[in-house]
Amino acid sequence: MLIPRATRAATLAACATLLLASSACGNDETNEATTTSVRLYGTDSTMLNSFPAELGDRANLVDGMKGTTPLTPLPEEFKDRLLSIEPDLTSFIYAAEAYDAVLISALAAQLAGTTDPAAFAAQIVGVTNGGQRCETAVDCLALARDGQDIEYRGISLSRGGFTAAGEPSTASYATLHFDGTQINDAKTEFVGAGFESSASSTPPPETGAADEDAEGPLVLGGLLPQTGALVLSHPPLAAGAALAIQEINAAGGVLGSPVTWIDGDDGTDPVVAKATVASHAAAGVHVIIGAGASGVSRAVLPDVVQAGMVLFSPSNTEASLTDLDDEDRYFRTAPSDNLQGRALADVILRDGPQQVAIVARQDSYGEGLQEIVRSELEQAGIDAGRITLNTYQPPEGAEAATVDFTSVVREIKETGSDAVVIIGFNESAGLIRALADAGVSLRR
Repeated sequence: MLIPRATRAATLAACATLLLASSACGNDETNEATTTSVRLYGTDSTMLNSFPAELGDRANLVDGMKGTTPLTPLPEEFKDRLLSIEPDLTSFIYAAEAYDAVLISALAAQLAGTTDPAAFAAQIVGVTNGGQRCETAVDCLALARDGQDIEYRGISLSRGGFTAAGEPSTASYATLHFDGTQINDAKTEFVGAGFESSASSTPPPETGAADEDAEGPLVLGGLLPQTGALVLSHPPLAAGAALAIQEINAAGGVLGSPVTWIDGDDGTDPVVAKATVASHAAAGVHVIIGAGASGVSRAVLPDVVQAGMVLFSPSNTEASLTDLDDEDRYFRTAPSDNLQGRALADVILRDGPQQVAIVARQDSYGEGLQEIVRSELEQAGIDAGRITLNTYQPPEGAEAATVDFTSVVREIKETGSDAVVIIGFNESAGLIRALADAGVSLRR
């Protein structure tokens, strides 16, 4: 459902007013309690069933942790299809976005009548707006082969189409709760955000139907976190992409040929990702699916554009990516953090925090989302003095243990924070351990 901004703001402001009024009556004992007892909140990179494993034998420290992630209520039959690809999946986060990114790319190439990236990139936004609505690879590809304009509505892209910037106009967010070391699906709630009216109404360039492309098959290359700080997100991303490739080819492929997939690692590291992009360019890749992290996509996009390819991410959420100078070669099925920040602020305010610490990676994703959450909390009535912002230098590669959270934990205790919002990747487990080692009780 869509929540009107005015209604939401009024509700949160009233909530915040009550919370601040009650906190003003506190005493030294209350302040001491908040110094040693906090609630944890996470985002899409930590609210995963695989995340507690990062804590080893202290996995139960996540018990009670809450957070948000871009997530559409997934049909059970879609989950079953994913599990047929990867039976060991423990999370489906961004699987639908990966599936849709691959299928939209295929539909755009079929409509353009060519695998020339410049030509089919111009069709991508239009694939999701106007035309005859379709929802499956079989139906959509059949329409595209006939040269009909289509409006794709898939798993993650269920309501509004893309904006002119090539990203979702609407989104669905899930509020997730850890019970013990697993997310309790029974407590998951879904909330809508964004406006369908912000979708592009500009029609795509006219094309003629084509049965085949003389340049050969459509080639997609992965730029997904097989290693590095986002490795926990790789299984559902890879499964979603693989399922789409399988179903596209079962439906007859694109322009008369099966779609080809070439694996590739982004390493959650620009150096690794740039090497993969160069390899894909040499192999004749047309569309790169990735990167996993927003900062990595930002770093490699100039290389992608120079090589004449398209970059299409299922999981980039950094808000400022909307305004990239991308020469119309960058797209994403994941929604902007402008929307996630509002959803996360709602979750935090429900618990009545007196002092909020927002701890974020010192990069464009972490600091960007941190600022959005701060702004949303303040707009809801939380005084700026009750919000503390902390950042840390993210680790290189997979060396999450190298982050020293001592000063961050000290400030959390000194300010009496009773809510700690963690905006990070797998290194966030180090912060949770550091809080527990410092005698901070992690509340449910």
